[in-house]
Amino acid sequence: MTRLFTILTTMLLLGIGLDNECVSAAPPNIVFILADDLAWSDLGCYGHEYHETPNLDKLSEQGLRFNNAYASAPICSASRASLLTGKTPARLGFEFVTKDSAIHQKLDAEVPLLTPRYTLNLPLEEITIAERLRQVGYQTAFFGKWHLNQHYQRYLGWSPTHGPKAQGFEVAVEDFGSHPYAWGKKPPSEIDQPGKFVDDTMVGRVTEFIKQKHARPYFVMASHFYVHTPVRTPYRWLLDKYDAKIPPDSPARERRLRYAAFVETLDHLVGQIVTAVNESDDPQDTLILFTSDNGGHPEYTANGPLRGSKWNLYEGGVRVPMIVRWPDQIAKGTTTELPWVGYDLHPSLAKLAGVTAEGLDGMCLISTLSEKTLLPERSLYWHFPYYHPEKGFAKAPEGIGVNDFVTSRTRPQSAIRRGQYKLIHFYEDNHNELYDLAKDLSEQTNLIDSHPKLAAELSADLRNYLVEVDARLPQDKLSHTTD
Repeated sequence: MTRLFTILTTMLLLGIGLDNECVSAAPPNIVFILADDLAWSDLGCYGHEYHETPNLDKLSEQGLRFNNAYASAPICSASRASLLTGKTPARLGFEFVTKDSAIHQKLDAEVPLLTPRYTLNLPLEEITIAERLRQVGYQTAFFGKWHLNQHYQRYLGWSPTHGPKAQGFEVAVEDFGSHPYAWGKKPPSEIDQPGKFVDDTMVGRVTEFIKQKHARPYFVMASHFYVHTPVRTPYRWLLDKYDAKIPPDSPARERRLRYAAFVETLDHLVGQIVTAVNESDDPQDTLILFTSDNGGHPEYTANGPLRGSKWNLYEGGVRVPMIVRWPDQIAKGTTTELPWVGYDLHPSLAKLAGVTAEGLDGMCLISTLSEKTLLPERSLYWHFPYYHPEKGFAKAPEGIGVNDFVTSRTRPQSAIRRGQYKLIHFYEDNHNELYDLAKDLSEQTNLIDSHPKLAAELSADLRNYLVEVDARLPQDKLSHTTD
């Protein structure tokens, strides 16, 4: 393989589209594995001190690992909607998790702002990556957590009108697998035998699909429920292993024991999917992409060195692991510092398959092929016009720290990253915070006073983008008169 071809294919997977003549005449199969609430620092290959993730570590050794990958939102439904559509949550008007009814947010404490009404369904007029790939003959399949429609009959129930089959997936089966969501009132018996895992029916459906004979390229999305709460495990052998690994004085130790077992369970399930690809008829022509929908839950995982967690726009809420493997196309064991965000997925895969995708927020950055910088001057945007937690806000701590293992108060906010700088805007008092991520990954030193010109530029960029996409903003309750 020539050095130029290596660069071209690698840059494609960084979210950079190529001209049609650079796209393979035989588009690859695509296996998209999405974890739920997995933190950026949770994996061994990202430096975790005691989580054992041999399968994901090996996947990283066989492909490309991103150090600056981001979720589109710090929360599930909004992030997933953005991944599928290639649009930001601000443009979609889908910024929170779906609920049972489209009401304004209600808290157990008085707050000054009225948040937008909940969005219940991903609109059918939005074109998903599954619909886009079907235009060029891909077979599409979805298994696992959807969470993009109003809860139907039960929590997370798929809607017959807005579920995966209504959004471009030909094959789709609803299944909780082995996650505690499936347990009901009868948890499984404890398992003491080291290395033993129970069968996961959801992952079994994924591997069965991959091993089938395929007359055309396929796109399969394996949307895990792990490592989302409830964090409960039957694997006594894993709990015993981590009991010996986690220091006795560690904060939130009992929760972290269970969470470590959860992370290793996820790793085992990912390993089963990768094995199915390796044993399929065309592993060399199959691209595997693994990432998470948002940052980690603060009560179970240490998001450090990142500040914050799931639900807010500090790095701990939106920076996520991402690994891509494509044999013979991506050099093994490589890493990149190039920023990538969830809404880059749709245009990148569309371009890879040779189908046009316009009007998206995600970018195909062909110009960076001739640039020397690894931080192209484009802006990444986040928009979270809500409060959290919805229950317990009154008692939640005010400050958002690093590795504090508590759910703190998140207030309505938006953010922008350009190059190494990131600005967060808070709507209650309209103040901004500015951080240099290259020097201050933990976002501890606010540069708003020392860099007024840069702060003003980023603030204007963020404000103009939100106006451009007609973003839904929180409103002052005192001045609010109509919906």
